Amino acid sequence: MSNNNNRQLGEAPWLHVIISTGFGSGFFPKAPGTAGAFVGLVMWYIGYLYLEPNVLTIVTIAAIILTTFIGVWTSNVMEKYWGEDPRAVVIDEYVGTWIPLLIAPCGKYTWIIALLGFAFFRLIDIFKPLGCRWVDTHVKGGWGVMLDDVLAGFYALILCFIIKQCFAI
Repeated sequence: MSNNNNRQLGEAPWLHVIISTGFGSGFFPKAPGTAGAFVGLVMWYIGYLYLEPNVLTIVTIAAIILTTFIGVWTSNVMEKYWGEDPRAVVIDEYVGTWIPLLIAPCGKYTWIIALLGFAFFRLIDIFKPLGCRWVDTHVKGGWGVMLDDVLAGFYALILCFIIKQCFAI
């Protein structure tokens, strides 16, 4: 995680500022990563309300892949202006939040799995266990920004899957 949250952010191209900060949610003064992840959760929930479960799963997979590549691109640009892995860049939180949601479209308990996926992802992203910290510190540039959250989202997916199986949700 970046430690440059308290320094002046340089002027950057507005398109990249809008995309990388999750439509500004990365400027949330406390816990910008959680704010960005919450925006991602709300975006997914809107899809849940309007799409059939199979379509939602396909759209979520497409969003994860597309947003990962867009995130690498925009994070590389933003690091030139704001330094390495700036905290205001939260596009990676979208991807990490969406990964455990792949198993959430499941009926009346969808909201439980969705909230658990969100919570597990945030906890794993904050504490960075099981290789997440290594990726965060050793993989540089846009890939480093994105991949530790992809890994954290994958671990959150596994936890949600286990809970879903254990409780027959």
